[in-house]
Amino acid sequence: TQSRSSAASDVYKRQEYNLALGERRAQAAQAYLATSGVSASRMEAISYGEDQPADPGHDESAWAKNRRAEISY
Repeated sequence: TQSRSSAASDVYKRQEYNLALGERRAQAAQAYLATSGVSASRMEAISYGEDQPADPGHDESAWAKNRRAEISY
């Protein structure tokens, strides 16, 4: 794997929901990479749900930062 798309979510919903949402975000990032010419065999999608927040705060600003997808090469 040469490219990883990981995604996270906020703490509003249950963990199962957040993991599924993170998976959809990671897959959307992969779809974008595929349209840019990156081979699917070089990609990996990971969902962290609410387990790896960018901002550990408990307000709307923190939750907004935690709704994200990250792409690394």
